[in-house]
Amino acid sequence: MPDLSDIDLGSHARRLRVDTLVRLRWLAVAGQSAAVLGTYFGLRFPLPIAACLLAIAVSAALNLTLRLRLSRTHRLADGPAAALLGFDILQLSALLYLTGGIENPFVMLFLAPVMISAVSLPGRLTLALAALMIACATALTVEHMPLPWFADEHLALPLLYRMSIWVALVLGAAFIGIYAARVAEEARRLGDALTATELVLAREQHLTQLDGLAAAAAHELGTPLATIALVTAELRKQRPQTVSMKDDLALLTQEIARCRTILGKLTSLSEESDGVFDRMKLGQLIEEVVDPQRHFGVEVRVSQSGEGPEPVCLRNPGLMYGLGNLVENAIDFARSELCIRATWSTQAVTVMIEDDGPGFSPDVLAHLGEPYFTTRADRRSKTEDGSGLGLGLFIAKTLLERSGATVKMANADPPNTGARITVRWSREVFERSRLATPLRPPRRDEVTGQAA
Repeated sequence: MPDLSDIDLGSHARRLRVDTLVRLRWLAVAGQSAAVLGTYFGLRFPLPIAACLLAIAVSAALNLTLRLRLSRTHRLADGPAAALLGFDILQLSALLYLTGGIENPFVMLFLAPVMISAVSLPGRLTLALAALMIACATALTVEHMPLPWFADEHLALPLLYRMSIWVALVLGAAFIGIYAARVAEEARRLGDALTATELVLAREQHLTQLDGLAAAAAHELGTPLATIALVTAELRKQRPQTVSMKDDLALLTQEIARCRTILGKLTSLSEESDGVFDRMKLGQLIEEVVDPQRHFGVEVRVSQSGEGPEPVCLRNPGLMYGLGNLVENAIDFARSELCIRATWSTQAVTVMIEDDGPGFSPDVLAHLGEPYFTTRADRRSKTEDGSGLGLGLFIAKTLLERSGATVKMANADPPNTGARITVRWSREVFERSRLATPLRPPRRDEVTGQAA
């Protein structure tokens, strides 16, 4: 698998867009304006209307500045985004101070900036914003202007009730922040892992296409080579006078024959892939996957048995990469022996990979195959850079499932130790590629777009 540490999997694309924050703030401005004006003119409750509208106007002015200075598609770095969310907390605190402090029912809007930060920003910035929100809520608990109410009545909520609102805010911010951050992180990791899977599959697909490109190139080079051969033959018929010219023509004839041999091999790649390379029996598939892993001090035993003829499949880069990754993973953790059992029936094809290593601990079995979940604490560690991210099993499982297989990961049955991975296809799905149209070398008119 390629080193994913140097691949940008879209961290820049996950940053907050200016347009998103601007739209949310316009929504807040509209809601705040409606609440303040409705309370003052609709309910006729006394409140410092000028100061409230000034606080709202400051938020609207910031929105206009962002809209004029930055494009809609601009994505903010983590620091500026956190600063804007911090401004929203302070602006809401000023508005709440003027309208009853923590007694105001709209105090729950404190949770919005914390939730946005938990979804989009690093944990340290979310923690800082949560601390700012708690500090503002604490100040509003003990110091604020009276809650707007009927002019001839005075509403004073007891301190115990205000403290309970404060506790509810803190607990709500903690729960929403942790939950939103967890869900967003899992979504990001899954997105990164799927991107890595696509990169690996694309790389393997490009490699399998090289034989077709080589055949096309060989076919195109055949015409000029034939011309060179014809001219050389004509020159030899003219019986050159000098020995040097005779030697040169003999060497040229020899090199033409050599070129024809090379081009013949290149042209046959796509023809051979229909039989030797492109179609393979189950045993050949396993042997090709296992062969690179036979030189790492672990004995690899392969057995196969089944009913009827041996299954035949079309060469599939994703399938081969997935099986190869599982075998390599088992080699890493095996103590001395790795067993691969291939069985088939008229209904199913099964490949079982079992090592004699320490196996999986019970607490990680439920998470096997998830991206960025590593088992390195339980089994022998690799030393390569970027190892231990859990992407290997995830990519292998994804590619095999894409080929129609089901993958089951478990520990071996006692008294055996080690891990057991079972890959199973229905025979119809496994052999479906046998109906594929045979490949053939491209004609010159297909390659060049000219008439034959």
